[in-house]
Amino acid sequence: MASPPENSDITFPPVDVVGELNPGTNTHIQVDPTSSEVAAYNKMKEQNEAKQKKSEGEKKDTLQTIKSAIIISGIVVALAGAAFAITKKLREK
Repeated sequence: MASPPENSDITFPPVDVVGELNPGTNTHIQVDPTSSEVAAYNKMKEQNEAKQKKSEGEKKDTLQTIKSAIIISGIVVALAGAAFAITKKLREK
C-alpha cells in the first residue's frame, strides 16, 4: 500500500467514538451547511408555489363568480322580456 506523503496537511477530522457508537447519547448534531441551504431553498420554493396556486385559485373564483352573475342576469332579463311579451299578447286578445 502507498504511504502518505511526509509533509501532508491532508488529515481526517477527529472522530467522537462514543458519539458514533452510542447515537442516543450524542447531543452534538453536525449539520451540513450546503444541505440545509438546499432544504431551505426547496421549502421556500414550495411555499412560493403554494402562494401562487392560491392566488390563481382566488382569481379563478372571482372570474367564476362574475361569470355566474352575468349568466343569471341574462336569464332574468330573458324571462322578464318573455313575461312582457306574453302579457302584451294577452292584452291584445
